Amino acid sequence: MFQAAAREFAENEIRPHVETMDREGVFNHELIGQFFEQGFMGLAVPEAFNGGGGTFFMATLAIEEFSRVDASAGVVIDVQNTLVNNAVACWGNEAQKQQYLPRLVRDTVGAYALSEAGSGSDAFSLAARGRQDGDHFVLNGRKLWITNAQEAGLFIVFANVNPELGYKGITAFLIERDTPGFSVGKKEDKLGIRASSTCELILEDCRLPRANVLGEVGRGYKVAIETLNEGRIGIGAQMLGVARGALEHAIAYAKERKQFGRPIAEFQAIQFQLARLATEVEAARLMVYNAARLKDARLPFLKEAAMVKYFCSQVAERVASECLEVYGGYGFTKDYPAEKYLRDSKIGKIYEGTSFMQLQTIAKSILG
Repeated sequence: MFQAAAREFAENEIRPHVETMDREGVFNHELIGQFFEQGFMGLAVPEAFNGGGGTFFMATLAIEEFSRVDASAGVVIDVQNTLVNNAVACWGNEAQKQQYLPRLVRDTVGAYALSEAGSGSDAFSLAARGRQDGDHFVLNGRKLWITNAQEAGLFIVFANVNPELGYKGITAFLIERDTPGFSVGKKEDKLGIRASSTCELILEDCRLPRANVLGEVGRGYKVAIETLNEGRIGIGAQMLGVARGALEHAIAYAKERKQFGRPIAEFQAIQFQLARLATEVEAARLMVYNAARLKDARLPFLKEAAMVKYFCSQVAERVASECLEVYGGYGFTKDYPAEKYLRDSKIGKIYEGTSFMQLQTIAKSILG
């Protein structure tokens, strides 16, 4: 069973490194090598490109199981599978697929660069510019909060090549790390998912051939919208994993911790608290699985993806917070994992579309 294999890998290979990676804010490079070796970085890439030939649903299962142990590990494979691989597979021409998909499966981490300092929820108000120069484009600007940037060898970068057309000038580019004029800047020091690198990207007269355009010139907004819809299911799976991990630790602690001569799990207040949280986690799980199945079945899933992103991030933060309280004072210390789950849960409401943006999408869907 694939999910069981992913869970076993996360327990045996990732868990021993979690505390150190979180403390140092650096992802273990050898672990990333193992992700590639075990096929977790190319789960749904077709076998013709040496990928796993699996489904989007399999990717969500892996993200969930990794995040149950460490949300940073979950987001590494999430960005690779739901954003970068998907974008190249769906929007790349045959030459681009042949060039990049085998590398993304084998040894190249990918990153997805849309956000900027002044372009967050208003994702298409990009300041990064691309100027056409013969058969090339020259890019200038800065990108911010780019996940996997420290480790990535390939970046999907969005810039506007025709600002007077507004969002219809936005174009997606494939940029390799060693491209002249392209560099990775400051790494952010974050509250949660600390091992996952989040960096600035700098474009200074970065010259790219037209062959590096992903999709069509001026169609970058379509690339962004469609891949982010899929990515939101991945973030839902990540938050599901965080909630599961927090709950499982809290249940185990409640069975061991004694007060008034008996385990606190025997007190009805604790029982009801854990029962309510378990119900919410199960609801989140069903929502994630349903949205992933819709995507694999090529059925509409825009509304469901937004609901998953919104609901699972809410559940993860609430579950992590209440599970910390089960530990009492110990939960507030770094001696137990409760505080890390709470720190890791917070980002779920923010990246790949804030909770407010998901509510807006849901409202538009149900109101027509």
